[in-house]
Amino acid sequence: MARYTGADCKRCRREKTKLYLKGSKCDTPKCPIEIRPYPPGEHGRGRTKDSEYLLQKREKQKCARIYGILEKQFRGYYDEANRRAGKTGDELLKILESRLDNVVYRGGFAPSRDAARQAVRHGHVQVNGRKVDIPSYRISENDIVEIAPKARELTPFIVARETAGQGRAVPAWLESIPSQMRILVHSLPARQVIDTQVQEQLIVELYSK
Repeated sequence: MARYTGADCKRCRREKTKLYLKGSKCDTPKCPIEIRPYPPGEHGRGRTKDSEYLLQKREKQKCARIYGILEKQFRGYYDEANRRAGKTGDELLKILESRLDNVVYRGGFAPSRDAARQAVRHGHVQVNGRKVDIPSYRISENDIVEIAPKARELTPFIVARETAGQGRAVPAWLESIPSQMRILVHSLPARQVIDTQVQEQLIVELYSK
């Protein structure tokens, strides 16, 4: 299975914004984008004229990198969103937010989406009492996502339980219960409660050409 294996921090610098790919490190002065707030490479500091296409392409890349998705799968999500009745950009973000790895991350049981994806792949996550090891699995309203009982005493989950409530806020469409290592999915999110900093209309314009 194809996946990105390079440096996460280079992706943030390329997009000139924090994508929060490294968990708590992103909130410290050690974050590379705080030290070198320009794109990587020999010409990173050079000024470039941003064309309309470049702005659209960069916005798509930023969104895909935030959720840790490669181009083929991202395009598939866009095509699915385009077939839905609502606004394509809104529906695209709803699809991305409903991925299992994102729900584990949003619920506070992993410091980053990469870590959440690894937890899912290793079989540490259950949905409605059954093991699911596919990070792209789509959760539904009223689902119960939880860390498997045998995995709850692993160090990452002990840390998550002890630090619950100290970091980022859990979105209103989810309810996290750290004592039970459980996440209740009350609903799927509307666009206005998704805090991902992307301009989805630029992505729609890019793929509409």
